[in-house]
Amino acid sequence: MIRTNFFFKVEVELDRNEDPERVGNEIRRQLMKLYGVLDVELSNFTRLED
Repeated sequence: MIRTNFFFKVEVELDRNEDPERVGNEIRRQLMKLYGVLDVELSNFTRLED
């Protein structure tokens, strides 16, 4: 078997009071549930203001 890395950019609209790190960790947790996913890392997040 060959190990493969995937890199995604995910844009999410959050309320001002939502913690982006908490949301990112939840996305990470959901990805870890997928079959064959060995590791998921939240390396960075940025906030974009309107």
